[in-house]
Amino acid sequence: MLFLGVLIFLVAMTGFAEESIDSLTTAMDMMWLVLTGSLVFFMQAGFALVETGLTRAKNATNIIMKNLMDFCLGSLVFWMIGWGLMYGADTLGGLIGFSDFFKGPMGDPKFYRDWFFQVVFAATAATIVSGAMAERTQFKSYLIYTVFISALIYPVSGHWIWGGGWLSKLGFHDFAGSTVVHSVGGWAALMGAIVLGPRTGKYVHAEGKIVVKAFPGHNIPLAALGVFILWFGWYGFNPGSTLSGVSTDIARVAVTTTLAGAAGAVSAMFLSWIWFKKPDASMTMNGVLAGLVAITAPCAVVSPGAAVVIGLIAGALVVLSVEFIDKVLKIDDPVGAVSVHMVNGVFGTLAVGIWGNVDGVAMGILHGGGWYQLGVQALGVLTVGVWAGVMSLLLFLAIKAVVGLRVSGKEELMGLDITEHKAEAYSGFQIFSNM
Repeated sequence: MLFLGVLIFLVAMTGFAEESIDSLTTAMDMMWLVLTGSLVFFMQAGFALVETGLTRAKNATNIIMKNLMDFCLGSLVFWMIGWGLMYGADTLGGLIGFSDFFKGPMGDPKFYRDWFFQVVFAATAATIVSGAMAERTQFKSYLIYTVFISALIYPVSGHWIWGGGWLSKLGFHDFAGSTVVHSVGGWAALMGAIVLGPRTGKYVHAEGKIVVKAFPGHNIPLAALGVFILWFGWYGFNPGSTLSGVSTDIARVAVTTTLAGAAGAVSAMFLSWIWFKKPDASMTMNGVLAGLVAITAPCAVVSPGAAVVIGLIAGALVVLSVEFIDKVLKIDDPVGAVSVHMVNGVFGTLAVGIWGNVDGVAMGILHGGGWYQLGVQALGVLTVGVWAGVMSLLLFLAIKAVVGLRVSGKEELMGLDITEHKAEAYSGFQIFSNM
């Protein structure tokens, strides 16, 4: 009888212990996602400072306003529509989600956690476009665009990969968003820059040829601070995507993220040093971001050594891409957003199929896994690129036709701070000429 009582007590205590462990795990996950989501939110400040520092002083207020409002408007429409399209009930064979609009399952505490973590990623995709369209875009037109990317363009392709859609069923792997976030924003940035056209005086006809004029950023230290903030925020972006505060992958992801960012900076610096005869500061900073973008998809499935290789390639790619887009294609991207996010988002996604090596994901070709994973990654890159590119192109053309996309030539010369907001960023400090 005593033995039976002890047995019952032990069984009861075991159940209590299991329940306590489950509760503790749930609490840890809750804290982890809110904390890392907050780090990703802080990346908005990083984007704002990078873009402000790499452009001219007369547009600084305008840039800050864009980076503020794309998060504010984007959050509201992602709550109303975007979440339902991305994480709602799978519809049309994995093409779209369709449920939980306007509120989602608000009675479930886990929804609040998940929604908060996902909305900051949606905001990141939207804010990427700001840099490529800087210094000549109407403020109201930018607001219209950012609503559509947060409510429709980003969530639909996001459902294919993170919402249980058709690409995820094929085994497509994008751990933290090289394609879901960065290449979507990058493709939209490219379309916006093309439809908008270059800044006045950027490409000048002289002696039968086109001369490319550089517009140096007005505050490199400010841009550098933005890069450091973005790098800091990336520790929410990538490690946070483990989605669990007790995951054993957290440290691994943090290490590969660090190494890729560092390698990207080294690669970009030395290549710019060889190319331009001096180590270029803006190229080096973009090298950091390129490495971080490229490692975002494979960060949990590659070794530290592979992360270094990925970062080195990404840093070289961003220099080559910036020069190609600017000097050959004659597309004006003031901060190199297309090169950082689209080009390296694509490369980082493909890197999974080359270096990836983890249970649950088909091994990359360098680990004897064959070509299947690389093929799936390429299919995802292609289809998401077509979706984001075509939809963004149509959106910008529609905005241009209906309300106008670009400010007037006089407004551009005066600066968007005065013409769009009637407020100089550096009032009382005459550090530039408006005209």
